[in-house]
Amino acid sequence: MIPISVSRRRFYSGSVLLLLLAFCRGHGESADRFPGAPVILISIDTVRADHLALYGGQVETPAIARLARDGILFENAYSHVPLTLPSHTTMLTGRLPYENGVRSNIGYRVEPKGPTLPGLLKQHGYATGGAVSAYVLRGETGLRSLFDFYDDSMEVWGSATLGAIQRPGDETARAALSWLDTVQRQPFFLFLHLFEPHTPYEPVEPFKSRYTNPYDGEIATADAILGRFLEELDRRDLYDRSLIILASDHGEGLSEHGEAEHGVLLYRDVLHVPLVLKLPGRAMAGRRVASPAELVDILPTVADASGAKLPAGDPGISLIALAREKSLRPRTVYSETLYPRLHLGWSQLRSMTDTRDQYIESPAPELYDIVHDPAETKNILDQRRREARALADSLQSIPLNLQPQGAASSEEMARLSALGYLSGAPSQTSGPLRNPRDHMQLLARIQQTFALNQQGKYRESIDLCRAILREDPDLVDVYMQMAGDLRRLGRLQEAADAYRQAIRRSPQLIDSVSIEVAKLEMDMGNLDAAELNARQAMKLHAEDAHLVLAGIAQRRHDLRTAESEARLALGPPDRQRVPALIFLARVLIEENEFEQALAVTDRAVQREQQDRAHPAATLAVTRGDILARMGRNAEAEAAFRQEIANFPTTTEAYVKLALLLASLHRFDEIAPTLEAMVQASPRPSTYFLAAREMRDLGNDVAARRFEQRGERMRSGAADRPRTRASSSHQ
Repeated sequence: MIPISVSRRRFYSGSVLLLLLAFCRGHGESADRFPGAPVILISIDTVRADHLALYGGQVETPAIARLARDGILFENAYSHVPLTLPSHTTMLTGRLPYENGVRSNIGYRVEPKGPTLPGLLKQHGYATGGAVSAYVLRGETGLRSLFDFYDDSMEVWGSATLGAIQRPGDETARAALSWLDTVQRQPFFLFLHLFEPHTPYEPVEPFKSRYTNPYDGEIATADAILGRFLEELDRRDLYDRSLIILASDHGEGLSEHGEAEHGVLLYRDVLHVPLVLKLPGRAMAGRRVASPAELVDILPTVADASGAKLPAGDPGISLIALAREKSLRPRTVYSETLYPRLHLGWSQLRSMTDTRDQYIESPAPELYDIVHDPAETKNILDQRRREARALADSLQSIPLNLQPQGAASSEEMARLSALGYLSGAPSQTSGPLRNPRDHMQLLARIQQTFALNQQGKYRESIDLCRAILREDPDLVDVYMQMAGDLRRLGRLQEAADAYRQAIRRSPQLIDSVSIEVAKLEMDMGNLDAAELNARQAMKLHAEDAHLVLAGIAQRRHDLRTAESEARLALGPPDRQRVPALIFLARVLIEENEFEQALAVTDRAVQREQQDRAHPAATLAVTRGDILARMGRNAEAEAAFRQEIANFPTTTEAYVKLALLLASLHRFDEIAPTLEAMVQASPRPSTYFLAAREMRDLGNDVAARRFEQRGERMRSGAADRPRTRASSSHQ
């Protein structure tokens, strides 16, 4: 017998060990356990499964397909609620919406009464981190408290645009990877959220050209981001040894049942979502599971795989057990939307889905055969009364638990309305509740007012709001939208009246809306009324209220109180609010405390950089004012020009730059500076402002020219912008 060398013995013994491990993994209970393995939950917002090629659709998603090849694809996975915050709360708590208490994107906080997914893993030595791409999942909802690390830095202070309340997925992935690099030597749980498929649909190339439907292009865009993220996991030697779950929180209606987006109706197009589970070492790779799966199954799956104790009474089951067919009990999936009840005063919808049918509970119940009619085009309730009754009876055992919405801040309502979400319904309704499906055209008109606002078409939005209110005078959100439009046009008293109409119909909004009324009253010079409303708003959002009180004190020339209130408005030391910092700096300027004021603006700049936020209006011009008063003229000029570049239609920076140029005897640059101001903001008031500045600087001839042009514009003979940049064709 030829002796085996030591190295060959090691090879053979290692091979035997690998074979034994493979056998155990394939046949023993330990096959489902991966203690200490990295856990990554990836949520791509607003993806309906039937648009993916993996599910028979048209959109090629190579990154999701890679996960499916290396893992398990669940063909019939369902969301429990077609709204972002409630759906993610279900994933992270393992509890259904009527149990976890989060029923909408606004007016609810995540306050778990039991174990959470990150909490369970933290008990087993895991570091926990999240990075999200949408304002809807900001940390202030209570989500931040669930994690060691939570990055939501797309949030900005002040008035938010659509671009400011979400961030590109690649940026979110970079934030997630940066945190991951600090913890990957220990077990970790990472929650990564991408928002691309949500409106507005803005796919990048080559997907914009490849897909005629921009929604499909957005799905492909998100998949490309996912692909780059998976490559980074490869580079860190993490992909193969990680447990990765890929899911979507809900789908998108795409007007197939009358709803363009999601949240109001409860058809399969918003409930059927992609769900893929990749286990460490590619265990069970390539399987497809037809049995119904649910998003509430995510927590028990991770608990099962990590060896954590599953919470008692958890409604979900392990997806690993489902894939191994260890759980053969029939499943019905509960879904709900309280959005129409909470935001429109219409009926809520609830549904039960099994392997064959979906039953929708509404003022006019519906039943669909999802096997033969997956698009749910034919209501067969009359033909299958027995099946409908069985599913309806199962719904009766589930409590509605309609917790009232909490008050939401005006900032929160404004930002979510920019995303197409409504904020509140009338507090009193009489008679039977409306069936949402019968009123989708009205909802489309309401959402059109939001779209007109985003396009800057404020007069058109007001006209549409008034037309809607003539037909339905109790729609609170329409009053809110109209108030915002009127405010943009400077019609302040009308805006205040519209806010009061909203409060009259929905008194629970008083704490939310009082802050906006306070700002309007202050702008109109009604300081006593402004103070009363600000103090009313103190219960909900003290920092905003203190900032308004600071402005009132400044108008009263009470600088000591203004400074005190501004400091109270700053917020916590680690997340000080940029608008409050700017206002505090301006008060310090009036007190001739220039060094302190400059230090405060430095902190504001740092906060912007930390949040990776859009530049804050008036920050650069405030900083420039301080520098000019300190004699640092070159820096002051640069700051004024930065403000003009960031906010070309505002006037303060042009005026202060003109004054600085005069102090430097650069008189020939003053008129072009003020001309640029009127070209950027061609309104009569801007021409008269330019005239006043020229007169103050001793140039009566130039002043009179600006006045004449302003008078012509006021009389209807518009002063046509001369620069190409201001042309409507740009």
